[in-house]
Amino acid sequence: MRDRFKRSVERLLPAETRLGDLFWPFQPTTERRTPAVRRRVDTGSPLVETSGFGSNPGGLRMLLHIPEGLPAGRPLVLVLHGCRQDAESYDRAAGWASLADERGFAVVYAQQREANNPRLCFTWFRPSEVTRDRGELMSIRQIVAHATELAASDRQRIFITGLSAGGAMTAAMLANYPDVFAGGAIIAGLPFGAARDATRAFDAMAQAPDHTPRAWADLVRLVSPRIRRKPSVSIWHGTADDTVALSNGLALVEQWRDLYRLPKDAFVEKRLKGRRIRIWPDKDGKPLVTFHEIDGMGHGTPVMSGEGGGYAASPEPFMLEAGFSSTLEIAKEWGITRKWKR
Repeated sequence: MRDRFKRSVERLLPAETRLGDLFWPFQPTTERRTPAVRRRVDTGSPLVETSGFGSNPGGLRMLLHIPEGLPAGRPLVLVLHGCRQDAESYDRAAGWASLADERGFAVVYAQQREANNPRLCFTWFRPSEVTRDRGELMSIRQIVAHATELAASDRQRIFITGLSAGGAMTAAMLANYPDVFAGGAIIAGLPFGAARDATRAFDAMAQAPDHTPRAWADLVRLVSPRIRRKPSVSIWHGTADDTVALSNGLALVEQWRDLYRLPKDAFVEKRLKGRRIRIWPDKDGKPLVTFHEIDGMGHGTPVMSGEGGGYAASPEPFMLEAGFSSTLEIAKEWGITRKWKR
């Protein structure tokens, strides 16, 4: 089992790269502040690189898309890519920017730098990077604040999603800054607090730590003892994921279900072709925790090829053709799919 797990993780790396390089970042760059600059990533991308968003202690990049003519008071979606991905490749397959053009919201990506991690993984397992107002976590928070200001976004409708290492960092953002977000979607990720160093990160990826639901939730309560509003949490995981085990998706459910004090058996179940969806609502019927368990899917974001917002314009690493678009379904869960009048 351990050997199979290592082989699956090694798919993330070139042959000449040591497995440990997936997690051990190089020394972050010491130059954090740069003049405010906005430039398009390339001629075919709608994303515009924006700097000058803060002290940037994690040394990340910010890439933003604000649809032309977008009025003030529209939603904002923050996206965190996985290892061996960047914002541009993720967006080509997930279609968040194209969906933003159709439905009227802004999209911002936080992007890792090779200087921090040679495989472009967010450092979700290192305490110094996932502590409130420190490291990469603080950089992402600053990116959100700057994007909200530039797009004049509705602060009550800020959402976050991420894949794999980006999914684990999404969990960390929701845990540390729950009042910032109206909802989050964690795809093939890990619970907040699943590991505290690289060795335990590999162990957690192979099998989630054996914690009780209360112990998982206490990790969030420790950093956010008072949560004024509860962001909805949507968890997506494939049953055939050999890189981040399904047990992590189940642990995420328990972490947020217990945090929100939702009874374990008080869920509504839906079955679609190849999928099982369980929804834990609050007393008013609002979905607070949703678990999408996808039969036979490996490690990646479920996408669907096609034209238009939310569809995959090209095949990209770890973006898996699934016969449905998770982007469209996540946006629908968040209530941001209604067409807007320009």
